[in-house]
Amino acid sequence: MRDLIKLSCEECKRDNYVTDKNKRNMPEKFTTKKYCAACKKHTSHKEGKISKG
Repeated sequence: MRDLIKLSCEECKRDNYVTDKNKRNMPEKFTTKKYCAACKKHTSHKEGKISKG
């Protein structure tokens, strides 16, 4: 039931992190503060889908 997700920077839109989450316990999308190497600062990162193709 754990699905892979990517975390994208909300400022520069780059995909910086890949992680997994349990969609049964957390059905909504989440946002977290992470470090973005392109922006060189901590920014808000939002969950996105990983394409399976």
